[in-house]
Amino acid sequence: MKTLGAIEAGGTKFVCGIGTADGRVLDRASFPTTTPDETIRKVFDYFADKRIDAMGIGSFGPIDPIPGSPTYGYITTTPKPYWTNFNLVGAVKDQLKVPIGFDTDVNGAALGESRWGAAQGLDSCLYITVGTGIGAGAVVGGKLIHGLSHPEMGHILVPRHPGDPYEGTCPYHRDCLEGLAAGPAIVKRWNVQHGTDLPADHPAWEMEAYYLAQALMNYVLILSPEKIVMGGGVMKQAQLFPLIAEKLQQLLNGYVQHPSLNQNIESYIVPPGLGDNAGLAGALALADAAINS
Repeated sequence: MKTLGAIEAGGTKFVCGIGTADGRVLDRASFPTTTPDETIRKVFDYFADKRIDAMGIGSFGPIDPIPGSPTYGYITTTPKPYWTNFNLVGAVKDQLKVPIGFDTDVNGAALGESRWGAAQGLDSCLYITVGTGIGAGAVVGGKLIHGLSHPEMGHILVPRHPGDPYEGTCPYHRDCLEGLAAGPAIVKRWNVQHGTDLPADHPAWEMEAYYLAQALMNYVLILSPEKIVMGGGVMKQAQLFPLIAEKLQQLLNGYVQHPSLNQNIESYIVPPGLGDNAGLAGALALADAAINS
């Protein structure tokens, strides 16, 4: 079986690993996302003594995932300092000289969860990460969604919570979903160093669930996924899952009639079945596709 390389390029940290085409992660390492030069040097150091047949990269975005585009493989208009218009695929390919599969980190995680995780055996799923930023990837008909580029579901507009005066953190849209509900918004709104400083019964989590449930309502109505998988650092707060489920049911108000929503919602909105390896496993799937394309 071929050995595949995987990079989960996150806005907070990079995770590198090797594994196989059946989603097994054999080795992994992580380090903070700093400047491109520093971070990519650590990527190359990790893979220096490893022989791989292909590489899969799931990256924070926005990115250009469309082969043939002049900026294919680039991280484009990201708010992440130093990374705007960085040719990530080009840098890795010049060094490692293997076939490369490239997509968003959340599309990669969605693919991993659909093959080997919480959505295994289903025709469709949505993976949403709530952490430093908010992003979502979707599998429909067994395939990732692409169009003009890739979905940017973290930047949809949602009505404000009636008790929320916070202006939002997104440098492009200010009070979009990411601007109101990503980790930095929680920290700044409640004036804490880390979201984990807030107790489980703090009103911050009811407000967070208010915003995330609105987003899920839109995704359910537009994509109708058979499973919603929610990951990222913020979703480590387990109390959010029942809060989001309850608010989603209230918002839908019985309009979409399906047992997954009306009777078994606790099995419909779930954490990643692959745990912290969801993104890395997804990158392995991208690497496997690069060999077979």
